[in-house]
Amino acid sequence: MPSDTPPARPTSEARCPCRSGDAFGQCCGPLLARTAAAPTAVQLMRSRYTAFAVGDAEYLSATWHPETRPIDLDLDDETSWLALEIVATERGGPFDRDGEVEFRATYRSDGERGVLHERSRFLREGGRWFYVDGDT
Repeated sequence: MPSDTPPARPTSEARCPCRSGDAFGQCCGPLLARTAAAPTAVQLMRSRYTAFAVGDAEYLSATWHPETRPIDLDLDDETSWLALEIVATERGGPFDRDGEVEFRATYRSDGERGVLHERSRFLREGGRWFYVDGDT
């Protein structure tokens, strides 16, 4: 039975869901709280993974490039995001205009484990990184 309640956000001291090794309050927490902006494409990727893990559709929409952003974003309450592995990055630094991040995200849905393997494209506009699209 689907739940209308999104997963709870971690405490500031808890390990960040993106598995960076940092505490949530020092990693993706400030980005999801909109008190900081991602300095790199890979950090935006990590924060977007965390937003999926905690059910923050508003953050996902806000960090999706306006030209490719879906009108509605409906997150699947039955999917649990378990782990993120950054495979490779190309550009995407603080002074780049674009970048790519290849990742594998492990999830559980309907009692089955799966892996989303994607090469995502990002653009930096007005000093902010945005997710554009990706190839799976």
